[in-house]
Amino acid sequence: MFLNEGEEINISCHKKISDESGIYINHPNLPSEAKIGEAILINDGKLKLRITSIYPNEGLKAMVEIGGILSSRKGVNLPDTCLNVKSMTDKDHKDLAFILQHQFEWLALSFVRTADDISELRKEIAKITKKQSPAIIAKIEKPEAVKNFDSILRVCDGIMIARGDLGVEVPFELLPVIQKSIIHKTIPTAKPVIVATQMLEGMMINTTPSRAEINDVANSVMDGADALMLSGETATGLHPIESVETMQRVINRIELSGEVNQNRRDALPGTTERFITDTLIQNATQLATETSAKAITAYTHTGYTAFRLAAHRPKARIFIFTDNPWLPSRLKLLWGVEALFLPKPSKTVDYTEMMRQALTRNRWLDKGDVVIHLASFPLSAKGKTNMLYLASV
Repeated sequence: MFLNEGEEINISCHKKISDESGIYINHPNLPSEAKIGEAILINDGKLKLRITSIYPNEGLKAMVEIGGILSSRKGVNLPDTCLNVKSMTDKDHKDLAFILQHQFEWLALSFVRTADDISELRKEIAKITKKQSPAIIAKIEKPEAVKNFDSILRVCDGIMIARGDLGVEVPFELLPVIQKSIIHKTIPTAKPVIVATQMLEGMMINTTPSRAEINDVANSVMDGADALMLSGETATGLHPIESVETMQRVINRIELSGEVNQNRRDALPGTTERFITDTLIQNATQLATETSAKAITAYTHTGYTAFRLAAHRPKARIFIFTDNPWLPSRLKLLWGVEALFLPKPSKTVDYTEMMRQALTRNRWLDKGDVVIHLASFPLSAKGKTNMLYLASV
C-alpha cells in the first residue's frame, strides 16, 4: 500500500491485515508507552509518521510526514519513545532452543541495551544445556547500547555494528563517529567486530556499486573491522553473487596496504593478565615479518591464542590446531585463521612434527619455508601458551 504525505493513518496494536483503513504493528503496549508528537520510522526510516492521537488499549493515529510504499514485515523504530521491551522475545526463546540443539557456533542478540541483556541470555543458555554453548555477539543498534558500550563489551564475545536500526535511532551524522569509536574500543580486547548493513545497498538493483559504497567498505577495513556483512544485498537483492565478489575485491585490495594492519596492531595493549602468552604472540608477529615466515601455527584448546593472534594481523598465514572438536568452526569468524582438528599429541615435539606433516600434506608449506610455532610446554598446561619455536620445513 502507499502512504501519502500529509494523510492520517490508524495504527492498530491488535493483529489485523493492514489496508487503507489502518496498519498493524505487533507491539501491544505501544499506546501506553508512546506519546503524542513522537516519531514512528518504518523500513530503516524510509517512511516517517508522527503520532497525533492515542487510543488506550487500541492503537494510535499518526500523520504521514514522509510517504512511500509500505510493504509487510518491515522494521519499525521509535527513536523518541522509551519502550519497555525485553531484549529476548518469545520467538527468541524458541529460536534459542533450536540453536542449541543444532550446536551453532555464534549467536547474535538483537537490540542489546545493557550488559544485563547478555548476562540474561547466558543464563537462559545454561538452563537449556550444560554442553558447549555458542559465543555471543552483541548487536549494537540502540542508543542505549552506545551509551553502555563499555560494559556490554566486557561480557560479550563479539560486536556487530548494525547500522540499519542504529542509523535510524541516532542522528545519521553521528553514525560514522560511533562506528569508528566502537571499532577502536573493541580492537584491544581481540574480540571480533563486524560492520553490517547497507554496505553495497545499490547492488540490490545495480550490477556495480557506487563510489561512496566502495569507500564505505574500504574505510571499514581501514578502521580495523574483523568482518563485513552483507544483508539485503544477498537476502533479497538481484545480484547476490556479484555483491559478495565486489566486497571481496575491495577488501583484498585495501588489505594489501601494510599500514592498515599496522595501525590495528598499534592499538593492541602491550600487557594483559596473560602477559606471557600475549608477549609471545606479539613477538611471533614481529618475527614473522623479520624472517618472512610463511606461517604461524598454534595449538590451543580454548581458542584464546587464536583470537589474540588474529588481532595482531601477522603477515604470515595463521594455522590453528586444536583437540577441541567444536573450535575450528567457531574460529572461522576470525581474521585470517585456518583452523584444523588435531588429536592431542603426548609430547610437544610430536605436535610440531604432526603440524608440519599436516601443512606440507595440504601443500600450504614447501621445503625451505620458515614457520613459527606457538604452544604450551608441557602440552598439558592448557591456557598457557609459553613456547615460541622458529623452524624451517
